Amino acid sequence: MKKCIICEEPQKHGIHLYTSFICTDCEKAMIATSTKDPAYRYYINQLKVIKETKIFS
Repeated sequence: MKKCIICEEPQKHGIHLYTSFICTDCEKAMIATSTKDPAYRYYINQLKVIKETKIFS
């Protein structure tokens, strides 16, 4: 199980974007959210994690 970057819960199903994971439920919720909805800003902020450089040693 992977930790979703949106809901921060361990989930089994979803998509991988670069080094991040988004669960299916959050993916569907993001797609259905209007840009005028306050949740939209939350999703944008959570997605900023994707562009962070991660160093694996």
